[in-house]
Amino acid sequence: MKGFGFEGLQCKIIVYLPQNFGMQVKRILLKFSGESLAGQESYGLDYQAVNHFAEEIKSVVDQGVEVGVVIGGGNIFRGVKGAGKGFDRRQGDYMGMLATIINGMAMQNALESMGLKVKLFSSLEIEGVVEKIFFKKVVEHLQKGYVVILAGGTGNPFFTTDSGAALRAVEIKADALIKGTRVDGVYTADPEKDPTATKYDELTFTEAYERNLNIMDMTAFTLCKENNMTVYVYNANVKGNLLKMLSGEKIGTRIINK
Repeated sequence: MKGFGFEGLQCKIIVYLPQNFGMQVKRILLKFSGESLAGQESYGLDYQAVNHFAEEIKSVVDQGVEVGVVIGGGNIFRGVKGAGKGFDRRQGDYMGMLATIINGMAMQNALESMGLKVKLFSSLEIEGVVEKIFFKKVVEHLQKGYVVILAGGTGNPFFTTDSGAALRAVEIKADALIKGTRVDGVYTADPEKDPTATKYDELTFTEAYERNLNIMDMTAFTLCKENNMTVYVYNANVKGNLLKMLSGEKIGTRIINK
């Protein structure tokens, strides 16, 4: 369903979630893993994968949705893995934060090549490359029609990019945090390992806790719960899924407070 509003002489299209979800979407925080940008490769950037995600983002921006993006850095370096190989965990996590900036720059380039306005911010400032995150500036750019990429995680070691995504979603007052994965929602067990696993269409945060479902790390999950941030999990690898979900199709799993 689509609604129409007017800003001056311009007509703005606003995308609504289905009525049974009961929420209007004006602004989302979209989270992808770094590994998703590696595509079929085991490491680094697959430009076909980068362009796929850029096209998915453009499809909803074209419908008037304000989009913030957080991308992990696991396709380049993960602090936890580094710690297992002798790296100091703190140093490794900062290396991982830098990896998210590289991924953010790649996504920025892909989106700009499609004609979109893009602003890259980071919790770690690099002069001449990326500006430090300040939530008021982020919101200002979103309101001006920019896709805003938020790199660098939380800016602190020992926190995942899921925690960074939850933090940024709350900061920018997103209507929802949408987590793109390679499966089509949250299941009772890992569907790639257990063929009997069944999918949830909707869960409460409490139910997810009680069933020990691995949706996000506990810090991220608790932050979303305490701030009433609705979370959606969906298969981001299927072309058109993001727009379909925001247009009303029952895709993915919704996690809410009750």
